[in-house]
This record gives sequence, C-alpha cells and structure tokens, in this order.
Amino acid sequence: MQVAMAKRKTTPLKDFAPDGHHCSLDLKTTKLGMVSFFQDLEQDVLDEIVKRFTATHYREGDEIYYQGDPAHYLRVVVDGAAKLLRYTDEGKDVVLDILNPGSYFGSLKLLGSDVYTESAEAQSGCCILSIGLKDFREILQEYPSVGIAILEMSAEKLRSSQEQIKQLTTESVETRIANILLILTDKFGEVKEDKTLIQLPFSRKDLADMAGTTTESASRVMSNFQKEGIIETGRQWVAIKNIEMLRSIVEH
Repeated sequence: MQVAMAKRKTTPLKDFAPDGHHCSLDLKTTKLGMVSFFQDLEQDVLDEIVKRFTATHYREGDEIYYQGDPAHYLRVVVDGAAKLLRYTDEGKDVVLDILNPGSYFGSLKLLGSDVYTESAEAQSGCCILSIGLKDFREILQEYPSVGIAILEMSAEKLRSSQEQIKQLTTESVETRIANILLILTDKFGEVKEDKTLIQLPFSRKDLADMAGTTTESASRVMSNFQKEGIIETGRQWVAIKNIEMLRSIVEH
C-alpha cells in the first residue's frame, strides 16, 4: 500500500482533458438538470432545453472569460472543473470558487449584470455549456418556474458571499483552509477505502488565494494537517484521512 501511495505522489490519478466523448448528450442533460433553477423540470423539457446550449472544451489553464468583459453567456460545467477569480486593485488574484459538474457561472444582462464581475479559467480540462440572452429569455418565457427559482437562488448566493467575507475577515488561516478542504471534498471527493480522495489540479497558490493568505502560510497549514494524520497529499490530489477532525477545526 505504501508503494502505491508513493507512485501517486508523482502521477495524476486520472486524465484531466475531456474531449467530445466525455461531453455526450446524456451527460449534458444530466448535468444541466443539476443546475438549481432547472432541477424541477421534467426530463423531456430538459431534453429540449439542452439543445439551446453550445458545448465548448477547454484545457487546463485556458481563460473562459475575463473580469469586465460584456456578460453575454450563462455557462454550466459538464465535465472537469472551472475556477472563478477576481483581480483586486493591488493586482492580486482572489479565487472565489472551484466549480464542479452541474455548477453554473457567468451572467447575462437579463440577470442584472452588464459585465462579468469575475474571471473564469479552466481548473482542469473541462466541457462547458453556454447559452446566450435570446435563448435564455425564451426559456424563461416558456417555463416561468425557472425565473422564480433564479430569484431564490440569487438570495442564497448573496448569503454565501456574505459568509465567505465573514470567514476571510474573522477566522484563522487554519480554519479557512479546513473549510475549503471540506467544500472541495463535498464537490469532488471520491471515497477510496478509508480515505476521501480529491483529484484536482489544485496548487498551494490556489488554496492560498481561496483562503486569503500567503502561499507559505497555506503550505505550513497543509504540512501540519499531514503531520497530524488529517490528510495525505500528492501531485494533483489530496486524500482526507480524518474528516471529523477537519470538521472540528471549522466548528471550534
């Protein structure tokens, strides 16, 4: 077992470059149905709605759109992962979120934004669905329940943003990083024997940017977590060995 883990420290556990075969019509429909404002729609409706979306494949590190660009498309992650960033006046990157399949991002003028308020980048190779203003407006006209769900979702996103700001200003670096690991576990975690594996191209800088700290501080906390037997780490993966201890750090 130790030999196997040693190999994993230098080799990614899976290929992060989805192509057309990874972005099938069934997968597109399934992930679209996971979006909060489409969840209550019947399968036959989703089958029609997905036809209005365009699929695009990105490789790790590709820019999807830039902060300040005109907000022309609403997007959904179908496969892989995308990263949302905001650039501060000081020229620093703040990682707002890592999005898993079924997550939506971007915006449209119809939803209150003339421009994108953040940048989006492919965290790994990914397949992204996009829809423009005209097609999305037609969906709202045909299915009013989608519009109601969007209003409810907007309130929830505001609450989450406020909670994130509170954490960045009041919690310790250790607590912030523990919370980020729990969020990533919920989004990307795969149970492997007695561990939960997060397989994702995710650097210490990404972790530091999400936690609002320095790379050195983030690395120090991760090293301490590893010494305490909470996690194991390798190239492009983190294994959570003691999730209860992580939760206790967050709930202290």
